[in-house]
Amino acid sequence: MITIKSDAEIARMRESGRITKEVLDLIGREIRAGFTTKDLDKLAYEYITSCGAYPSFLGYSGYPSSICASIDDVVVHGIPSEDIVIKEGQIVSIDVGVEFDGWQGDAARTFMIGEVSPEKKKLVKVTEECFFKAIENLRDGTPLGDIGYAVQSHAEANGFSVVRALVGHGIGREMHEDPTVPNYGKKGTGIRLKKGMAIAIEPMINAGVYQVDFMSDGWAVRTRDRKPSAHYENTVVITDNGVEVLTL
Repeated sequence: MITIKSDAEIARMRESGRITKEVLDLIGREIRAGFTTKDLDKLAYEYITSCGAYPSFLGYSGYPSSICASIDDVVVHGIPSEDIVIKEGQIVSIDVGVEFDGWQGDAARTFMIGEVSPEKKKLVKVTEECFFKAIENLRDGTPLGDIGYAVQSHAEANGFSVVRALVGHGIGREMHEDPTVPNYGKKGTGIRLKKGMAIAIEPMINAGVYQVDFMSDGWAVRTRDRKPSAHYENTVVITDNGVEVLTL
């Protein structure tokens, strides 16, 4: 069931969104070669709890960490570990969820570690651009399919592919609510967005094929051809004449 948020509820979501943004900003300042992904998880946990909030991912369906840290060909849901040391030339996608006062924020960024290959640099740039292409013309009454069309068109025009097996989602009191928000599709199709709907738009873009493999740990998802993947996500609310991005 799709829920429409009141102005008061959106105001509370702004707070969870603000903390989510601040966590990613902090990680962006600190991440570097030599850190373990567990170091980043600890950093996120300490910051989130210092704000009086809770890391939404921790314990979600048994997930053991506060963030997802996905390196190079890991699309999403990489579990932080003391054994995973970040290296120069890698790209690292960090996905963070925050619950504050009963409301959720969700966002992701892909960070480049030192000098990365031209392909990776372009992939990260295009993935971020896909998000902004997706929200360019969103407003009350826009068909949901316009989001996926915008993401897919921009990604494929740049020689990349869009993951089909994973999608964005509605968000509010729960981390994952209706509707699902695919990163591919046809313009003019799907339900009509309504003022007060909150959704997480999250392009997941692969350098190679769009197919992915689900790993034996039950969480990590890797590109089938083991080429790199990037992830960029924000929580947004639909308004009369556009969107408000709560995690920027």
